[in-house]
Amino acid sequence: MSASGGTRAIVAALAANLAIAVAKFVAFLFSGSSSMLAESVHSVADSGNQGLLLLGGRKARREATPQHPFGYGRERYVYAFLVSIVLFSVGGMFAIYEGYEKIMHPHAVKDWYWPIGVLVFAIIAESFSFRTAIKESNGPRGNRSWKEFIRHAKAPELPVVLLEDLGALVGLILALGGVGLAILTGNGVWDGIGTVCIGVLLIVIALVLAAETKSLLLGEAAGAEDVEKIKAALVDGRTVTRIIHMRTLHLGPEELLVATKVAVRHDDTAAQIAEAINAAEDRIRTAVPIARVIYVEPDIYSETAAAAGPDPAKSPGGPGPELDH
Repeated sequence: MSASGGTRAIVAALAANLAIAVAKFVAFLFSGSSSMLAESVHSVADSGNQGLLLLGGRKARREATPQHPFGYGRERYVYAFLVSIVLFSVGGMFAIYEGYEKIMHPHAVKDWYWPIGVLVFAIIAESFSFRTAIKESNGPRGNRSWKEFIRHAKAPELPVVLLEDLGALVGLILALGGVGLAILTGNGVWDGIGTVCIGVLLIVIALVLAAETKSLLLGEAAGAEDVEKIKAALVDGRTVTRIIHMRTLHLGPEELLVATKVAVRHDDTAAQIAEAINAAEDRIRTAVPIARVIYVEPDIYSETAAAAGPDPAKSPGGPGPELDH
């Protein structure tokens, strides 16, 4: 995902949510609808979330320091995880509480045209925001399904905005249904039921976001396609004859660490090996530009040691079997 693409989607969502939050809150003041209050808080929480994503992107661009030698790229994952917490607590739990109170103490929706008009406006505005997020996601998504894109994207901003916008649209439809039924029946309980449904929806989305960003925080390997490109770039068939084992790790959405042990010919000189490793690193960076931190350790391949498998406790420097990640 390009940083500019993610920023455009975030700014579009932020502008839409700020306008919608004001409109929803005004509608709540005139109508007393709990669905409108829940949706107002939802939009405020979404606006704060987009602010967190922008802040995380800015902090992630800081230069590496002696204390953080691999940089701050993972700050984007930290702020994306905070988004899931805000969505769960401020959005989901508040909506469930407000809906419960409305079900226990229902009252009719006043001035029905305010919530209906605002909800229609909000659906139109959120649709434009959602369209922008889809447009910006189509490039990095490629041929993958939307489910695969959200599960495997290394940059958290677009999946977060996509899920937030989708949740906002579904939440608006639920609010419209709850308010509409409350107006038609004269029973404010329907308004409370719609509010509870919005809360449950937000909690589900928050849990999905938390699970995905937690995986990124723990450290994910490169995608299968990039792994194959790195493996193909490493082996030249002359000095570097095979990969003994390899590990990759995303230091951030656009920065990849590659650590590998490769087999070299036993009769090559140190100068020849050093030249081959430098060439291999250049080929890796050409094949996978985000592979910015590369460590290559030469070794003599041993079939006996490879068959026995790696045993860090007994032989931390010994060769192990070839691995794909």
